[in-house]
Parts: sequence; C-alpha cells; structure tokens
Amino acid sequence: MQCKYFFLSLRLHNKSQTLKMASGDREESKCCFKEWMTTQEKDLSELFQALTVEPENIDQLKQLAEKSITHFQDYIKKRNKLAHKDISAYFAPNWCSPWENSLLWIAGCRPSLFFRLVYALSGSEVESKLTEFLRGTKEGYLGEVMCSTQLLMINALQSKTISEEERLTMKLAALQEDIADQPIAIIAKGLSKVGEMNGEVEKVLDNHGRQMVKVLEEADGLRMNTLKELVKILSPLQAVDFLVASKKLHLCVHNWGRQMDQKHGRKESDEEC
Repeated sequence: MQCKYFFLSLRLHNKSQTLKMASGDREESKCCFKEWMTTQEKDLSELFQALTVEPENIDQLKQLAEKSITHFQDYIKKRNKLAHKDISAYFAPNWCSPWENSLLWIAGCRPSLFFRLVYALSGSEVESKLTEFLRGTKEGYLGEVMCSTQLLMINALQSKTISEEERLTMKLAALQEDIADQPIAIIAKGLSKVGEMNGEVEKVLDNHGRQMVKVLEEADGLRMNTLKELVKILSPLQAVDFLVASKKLHLCVHNWGRQMDQKHGRKESDEEC
C-alpha cells in the first residue's frame, strides 16, 4: 500500500514540476514579446524624429533603418529559440488579445501586408493609378510618387512573397490535418481514458511540435527577408516612412486589442513579467 502511495505521489510531483516548467516557458515568451514592443516604441520615436527633423540626412536615415531591422532580427532569433520549448504558445499567445490573435498568420503578420501598407502610403487605390505612377521619377516619402523601377521591383517581390505564403499556409494546413490522421487519431481512439497522457502520446505530440517550429522559423525567415528586400528597393527616406507606419500600426493593433478586452470585461492580457 505504501509503495502504491509513493508512486502516486511521485507522479503528482512530476506533473506539478512539468506545469511549473510550462508556466515558466510561457512567462519567458511573454516577456520576450513585451521587450520587443518596448523596443519598437523606442525605434518608432527615433525614426519619427529623423523623418520630421532631419529628413535630408540620408546617412542617419540609413543607419536608423538598419538598426530597426537588426532589432527585428534579434527578436526573431530569441523567440525562435523559445519556441522550441513551447511552440503552441506562439499560435495563440496569451500576451496578445483575442482580436490581435485573429489577425495573426503563423504567429505573426503576413509578409504580403508590407506591400499593402506601401500601396496605402503611396496613395489610395495606387494599383488603379499605375500609369500615373510610372511617369514619376521623384524620390521622397511613400506618399509621393515612386519611380517605375521601384514599382516593378516591388511587384516582383510581392508575387514571390505571396507564392511563399501560400506554400507555408499549405504546410501548416497539412500539420493541422495530421491531428485527424495516423498516428495521432489512432492513439487517441485506443486510449482507455479520454485525454490520458503516456509515453507514446508525448512522443507523437513532441514530433508534431517540432514540425510546427520549423514552419514558424520558415515564416519568420520570409518576414525578415521580405522586409530587408523591400527596404533595399525603397529610398532611405521612403524606408523610414514605411518603418514608422508599420511600427505605429503594430503598436496600435496591440493597444486596440487590449482596449477591446477591457470593453468586453476580459482580464488584462499584458500583465507585468
């Protein structure tokens, strides 16, 4: 009898330790995101100041754009490392509001949104005014006319990006469908108790998680490469204008989501680390 109670106590202890580790991983991921949001606020302030005070200082604009991209790359590297511990947290992060989560594509924004933002900043319904834009060679803010070479390069990059998005979307869909296929579905059917965890279940779910991490890493790589390529196409002034708008939009979406949570009586999702 004592032996029975000993093993029961051991199982409960191990379960408690596992829950603590999972909670710790989730907290670390939340803090990583909060640090990134704080960095974005600082970058936004510097970029906006350069854009409004010294827009003719090309070297400074280039330096700030590169600094902003480096910060994004550092964040991606850090969160990809954390994702290996708890990948599911990034597909439904509790540090974001439900509304913000509904806008996510593979734990982040769609890279193709970069182009939509460029077009929006370049003028309303820019795609219907390509003839007018193709005549321009003026360099400046994205709200001003871009040259024909820029438009052609942006269009080519957009097509390539959308193709990669579709490929990764299909890859993620296949992983989601795997839940209803072998071996996961067969294991679930054969369990004596609903939701029971055992070595076989953990092995299969861990493998599924590793595949999800690979998709996240590919998606983050696409986001990073698309951003770098787009900034290269734009002039320094246009690039900073774009980065200001993109960061401001992300910060607004995050804060709007929190306000919507408060409006609906949901608990604050962005507590202190």
